[in-house]
Amino acid sequence: MNKKNVGVIAGIAALVVAGGWYLNQGNDAKAEGGSQGPAGAGGPPPVTVNVIAPERRDVGVELFANGSVTPMKTVNLHPQTVTTIRQVHIREGQFVKEGQLMFSLDDRADMANVARAEAQVARDSATLSDLERQYKRSQELVAQNFLAQSALDSLLSQVEAQRALVQSNQAAARATQVSASYTTIRAPMTGRVGAIDVHPGTLVQMSTSLTTITQLDPINVSFTLPESTLGALLAAQKQGNVEVRVNPGSGADDAGQVIGRLSFIDNAVDPQAGTIRVKGEFANGDTSLWPGQYVTANVVVQTLKNAVVIPQTAIITATNGTFVYVLAEGNAARQVPVQRVYAFGDRAAVTGLKGDEQVITEGKQNLRPGGKVRLAGQGAKPAAPAPKKGEQA
Repeated sequence: MNKKNVGVIAGIAALVVAGGWYLNQGNDAKAEGGSQGPAGAGGPPPVTVNVIAPERRDVGVELFANGSVTPMKTVNLHPQTVTTIRQVHIREGQFVKEGQLMFSLDDRADMANVARAEAQVARDSATLSDLERQYKRSQELVAQNFLAQSALDSLLSQVEAQRALVQSNQAAARATQVSASYTTIRAPMTGRVGAIDVHPGTLVQMSTSLTTITQLDPINVSFTLPESTLGALLAAQKQGNVEVRVNPGSGADDAGQVIGRLSFIDNAVDPQAGTIRVKGEFANGDTSLWPGQYVTANVVVQTLKNAVVIPQTAIITATNGTFVYVLAEGNAARQVPVQRVYAFGDRAAVTGLKGDEQVITEGKQNLRPGGKVRLAGQGAKPAAPAPKKGEQA
């Protein structure tokens, strides 16, 4: 046999030896992999998950809307006569009480008219007193037949006419007093004063705006809700006071919320917008709400008693319905159909759960009904240490 044939035979022998070694190694690896599966069956490894216990509590069903703060009363003050400002007794932005003096107008002409009217009443009253004395004496003369009855009747007519004149002059005097009272302007209600554009010496007339007074406590918040919520609003109002919360800030921090009550539901739905206008009334002693301010309002129209609440991340919506995975016996995942009753924030009130389950919140995307799970943090069973050199495996 030549050298070339010997080399070919040696190469073939080396390939056979290498193939046998590779096959033996593959069988050993398969044997090891089969022994590491759950229960030694060679199935997929357990899925690591997080679980949470459902919470039972009362949940308020809320309607949210954007609204604006509106004062309950705003009065624009105007003079009721043509005159000049004599004195301004208030400052811009000042809080005033009902009846507090705000402006004094030039009242010299009005006070002169009052004095003249009162003098007229005094003069006519004196004339009436004289006629009444004459009538009394004339009655005595008629009784003694010294005076005719017709003269007495004529004198009685004069007395009655003078009495009517006195009453007329008294009414005129009261009218002049009313006109004179217009020169003193007092606060018609308690509130905050707006801008003042007049000063002592300014000529004013009935069209001149002196200032405004706005009532800040209590105060209203006006907003609109979809007409589909009208039934729930009316039903809640029949049960008693409906709570309204507003947040003056841009966030949703409960610490900044102001609590009031539903005070008004409009008598008609806006047919173009499909909304109903409502108002809430709020105590505003700390002036946390300001007229014209935009706020976020929410109305509690219903309370779900002892509802089962879970994180919304635990809810799965698929073609076969809405469900969650719960931890079953043997560390298996069980599918439970649920219905989302009301969602709020990152949580939801649901039906279909008893409340004592362990709901899987994370890792559910890799689950199948009946699949094995392992709670996060428990970890896998540590592997046995490798045998030392020279020891039997």
